[in-house]
Amino acid sequence: MRIFDAHCDVLYQLFCDQHLSFERSTSLHVTYDGLKQAGVTVQAFAIYIPKQVRPESRFFVALEMVDYFYEKIVSQPNMKMVRSKREIDQLQPNEVGAMLTLEGCEAIGESLIQLRTLLRLGVRSVGLTWNDANMVADGALEQRGGGLTKFGKDVVHLLNEQQCWTDVSHLSERAFWDVIELAHYPIASHSNAYTVCPHPRNLRDDQIQALIKKNGVIGVTFVPQFLRHDVQKTTVTDVLRHIDHICSLGGENHIGFGSDFDGIFETVEQLGNVAHYTHFIDELLKHFKEEQVKKFLFCNFYERIPQ
Repeated sequence: MRIFDAHCDVLYQLFCDQHLSFERSTSLHVTYDGLKQAGVTVQAFAIYIPKQVRPESRFFVALEMVDYFYEKIVSQPNMKMVRSKREIDQLQPNEVGAMLTLEGCEAIGESLIQLRTLLRLGVRSVGLTWNDANMVADGALEQRGGGLTKFGKDVVHLLNEQQCWTDVSHLSERAFWDVIELAHYPIASHSNAYTVCPHPRNLRDDQIQALIKKNGVIGVTFVPQFLRHDVQKTTVTDVLRHIDHICSLGGENHIGFGSDFDGIFETVEQLGNVAHYTHFIDELLKHFKEEQVKKFLFCNFYERIPQ
C-alpha cells in the first residue's frame, strides 16, 4: 500500500549531528533504507529551527536545512522531490517522493520575503508556530493564547495565493480558529484527538469537525504523550483509538498520518521507526476495511494537495 507521512524531523537531526547518515543510520527513525523497506510513497521533511538558535541566525539555519534536504535526502538514488500531485503521479514504483515543509515561522521572523524564498526553494506546507509565540501567532503552550497577528494574517493570505497548506498543528486554539476563517488549504500535519488524550497539542472535537468542513486532513501522530495521558507504554491500539474517534466525527476521508519520527525520543511499541509501517498496516487491516486503510495511509493527504 502507498504511504504518505506528513511529518518527520530528520532535517533537524542532521543539523544537530552532521555526521549522521540518512542512508541507514541506526540513530534515525527515518532513513533511506527504512523508507524503501516500508514502501513509502511520500515522506514530508520539516524545517524546524531549535529554540537555542539566535533570532538573527534562524533564516540561515533554515537555508542550511534546505541544503541538507537537497544534498543528503533527494540526492539518494530513487529519492525525488515532489511539490504537486503531478510530480507524485510521475514517481516510478521504486521511487520515494520527498516533500519539503516548514514547522514554525520562527525562521522567517517578520519577513514575507524570507517566506517567499522558502516557498521558491520548494516548501509546500507551512506550520505557523511551534509551541511558543512568534511574529505570526501564539503556539499551543503559550499561556497568553493569542491568535494570528496582522503579519500572521498576511502569511496565511500568501499561502493561499501560493496554493500551499497552512498547518495548524502546534497553534493556540484562538490562532487555530483565525486560520480556519482565513486559510484555503488548512491541515494538521501531526495532531491527535483531545477527547481521547487531553494534551494541549491535540485537537478538540469542534476543531476536528472544522477541519473536516474545510476539507482538511488530520495527520494522526505517533507521539506517545499525544496518544495517552497516563504513564503506560503506548501501543498501536492507542493509535487506533484516535482514528476511531476521528471517524466517529465524520472524518474517515480526512485522516492521514504524520509520524513525527525523529522529533520524539520515545516511540510506540512496534512502531519505532518508518520501517515498522509494514506492521502498522497489518494492524490497521485487522480493524478497518482495505479501502479505508488506503485512504488513511495515502489518499486523504494526496487528494488535498492544492496543486
